[in-house]
Amino acid sequence: MKSVSDLRVQIFADGADKASMLDLYRQPHIKGFTTNPTLMRASGVADYQGFALDLLATIHDRPISFEVFADDEQEMEEQARHIAAWGKNVFVKVPVMNTKGEATYDLVRCLSTDGIQLNVTALLTLEQVRKVCGALQGNASAYVSVFAGRIADTGRDPVPLMREAVAMANDANAQLMWASPRELLNVFQADEIGCHVITATTDILKKLPLIGKDLHEFSQETVQMFRRDAVKSGYSLPGVREGVPAISRS
Repeated sequence: MKSVSDLRVQIFADGADKASMLDLYRQPHIKGFTTNPTLMRASGVADYQGFALDLLATIHDRPISFEVFADDEQEMEEQARHIAAWGKNVFVKVPVMNTKGEATYDLVRCLSTDGIQLNVTALLTLEQVRKVCGALQGNASAYVSVFAGRIADTGRDPVPLMREAVAMANDANAQLMWASPRELLNVFQADEIGCHVITATTDILKKLPLIGKDLHEFSQETVQMFRRDAVKSGYSLPGVREGVPAISRS
């Protein structure tokens, strides 16, 4: 099994907790960062721009994505240009459509042509990938963010779709981002198909030390956890005494 250092896929931390992000910034295997308004709200961020600029004072040499939150295309464009000016490592997240279902391909084309680094987000279909890749006309770096985890939530295997999406992104000189992973296995699946980037929340990143762990040892630790929690909870069964030898079954 590959170690973290052997992986070709780049791991980006996905979150909006400043302390956690700065701690992850010190980890060499974290190659970039993504966030979104939902994560920022959950972390209690009240000042969108203040939060971003505060992070950028430290995180200035790895890609970091901040998302527009307007729903009107003209306002989206204004926000995108404003956010892009925050730093050379900033990528502007633009959703593939607005809340009315109206595609943003024209906006992506406009911003891309003007050299703005984009992270086109919330894609779930190959048609969306194809059209976004076609809209990326400029020379600026760009990510195409497919929510593979949400595809899996519908009972569909995201791997075949993501494999095709990688080829489309390569043809467009863009990088495919495997977004919303659900488990550590997704990191290895993304790596195997040649996906360029995978985002991961803190709960998944905490599992990285488990890579290659001995499964017998892991099994024993699981049993120990069950026993420890049962004892701490004071569970007992009436009429059954602890420490009674097991019946021999020969």
